[in-house]
Amino acid sequence: MKKFNRYLFPVILLFISQWVKAQDIPDSTGLPGDNFSLEGALAMFKKASSPEEFEKLINTENNGVNNLDLDGDGNIDYVKVIDKRAGDAHAFVLQVAVSEKENQDIAVIELEKNGANNAELQIVGDEDIYGEQKIVEPSDDDAVSFKDPVSRVQNGPYAAQYDYAGGIVVNVWLWPAVRFVYAPAYVAWVSPWTWRMHPVWWRPWRPLYWHAFYPRRVVYVRHYTVVTTHRMIAAHRIYRPVRSTSVAVRARYQPGVTQYRATRRTTVVEGPRGNRVKVQRTKVVKRRRY
Repeated sequence: MKKFNRYLFPVILLFISQWVKAQDIPDSTGLPGDNFSLEGALAMFKKASSPEEFEKLINTENNGVNNLDLDGDGNIDYVKVIDKRAGDAHAFVLQVAVSEKENQDIAVIELEKNGANNAELQIVGDEDIYGEQKIVEPSDDDAVSFKDPVSRVQNGPYAAQYDYAGGIVVNVWLWPAVRFVYAPAYVAWVSPWTWRMHPVWWRPWRPLYWHAFYPRRVVYVRHYTVVTTHRMIAAHRIYRPVRSTSVAVRARYQPGVTQYRATRRTTVVEGPRGNRVKVQRTKVVKRRRY
């Protein structure tokens, strides 16, 4: 009996540790946005040398960014990247072809160059995928503080051009893909792939359940932060008229999106006069002109 317990004990410990670990995983919203990591997409954009390589990285299974199955066929969807540009502003659209006739935008990386050695970006998750526009931006060791005049000089003349609530922005000028798209010979990348045509290196895989996918995507959260301030005005102006939505995707997820918006976009604030409801809205900050 003692010998049996000796072998059984490690199994019990493993079971308990896995159970405790599972308790740390938040509940899924039930929306498709749970299956695409915006933070992971920015991590891949930082790593990539070009938009084409970026597209490959977000569609690589081991990177743990994409777990989408919008058309419900039991296989992961291929996310293509399309660069819309005007002047020094770029809108990198991340899009899934859900049928021969319909495309659905997942997110857009909005990039703007504000000086010779300064560029900034945000990624905005589509409201039909995330329930509302979800804005994520870099927040790591490269951060520039508006309150730090030394950092302003070292990171370019336009690092402190915004009156931004947190006082922190990240200059992404040294990211290889950013330098690539601002090179004189750059031609805007438009993914050639369609609903039935994909690159030869790509093979779809089965989507993971939420509790299996979450640990893979959470590793990217550390250096990126969710914000409520939309700062990329010029890039968003480029993107807004070309946004693509799918009737089929909207119909499939509309009940969940409606429920999410009813609970997420409003916050009940308890005060001395009782409960009050405060509607949370995304702020848009315009640039100061100097």
